[in-house]
Amino acid sequence: MINFRLMRQLWLFLAVAEEQHFGRAARRLGMSQPPLTEHIQTLEQALKTSLFVRSRRGAQLTPVGQAIVPAVRKFVQQMEQLELAVREATAGQTGLLTLGAISPAMLEVLPPYLERLRRLHPELTISVREIDSADAVPALQAGDIDLAFARLQGDLGSDVQTLPIAQDRLLLALPATHRLAARRRIDLGELAEEAFVMFSRRVSPVYFDHLIALCQASGFSPRILHEVRSVTTQVASVGCGQGIALVPAALKRMAPGNVVFKPLKQATEVVTTAAAWSRQSCNPAVALAVAALRARPGQAAC
Repeated sequence: MINFRLMRQLWLFLAVAEEQHFGRAARRLGMSQPPLTEHIQTLEQALKTSLFVRSRRGAQLTPVGQAIVPAVRKFVQQMEQLELAVREATAGQTGLLTLGAISPAMLEVLPPYLERLRRLHPELTISVREIDSADAVPALQAGDIDLAFARLQGDLGSDVQTLPIAQDRLLLALPATHRLAARRRIDLGELAEEAFVMFSRRVSPVYFDHLIALCQASGFSPRILHEVRSVTTQVASVGCGQGIALVPAALKRMAPGNVVFKPLKQATEVVTTAAAWSRQSCNPAVALAVAALRARPGQAAC
């Protein structure tokens, strides 16, 4: 029998864990604080352990609370997917497709693709979730998403197939006052002593390793003083004088006036977005989604 009371308590627990404060969590949930506190206490009694340490400053997770957050978050996401699937099926929709995408792909790649997919398959319900590139393959393998749009290259395992969607050349982003800002074109080898703002390897391992390899091919390992979570933050950090950065050319149109972009002498094409899916997926909507991807002219599977 489904324990709906426990499901609700776990959902409330996650809200408090994310807000780290009972009052803020209650406001977010649209409820008063006393019943929220009562639900969490009931959950703690059922689990026979404390999940939060309460103080005037808020609610900090105990070690047990920290340990169960990932599983609870996944459970809540799965319940939300189930609720969506039931609601859409009742409304006449016949398939659910969950996409995971990095933020640049959500801005540029997904809108025209989703428009085409919905036109071809109006019966599909499509859910989009933001992910990091490093999360793409594990999420596909766990069945949390059906299709990923991320910075992916190379061998991702026999169960994962990829399709390159967008490529771009790398440019060097510099503060407008930098000594190289007036140069027309820059050789990578000239950057050996520079401070770099780099995309974190944890967020996008393949992309990070590719940039490191480009620098090493020019005779140096980049001196990384700042790691960030997105290419847009790279550009913002350059504008704040934190260093220089290698970024896709598409970022040029989003840059502040105190950042200049210079082409490199080396050929530096990179895959900025690839689609990936699991060959083991049992969701028939994946085949429809991949067929819509392959319909784009000039595309071929990796």
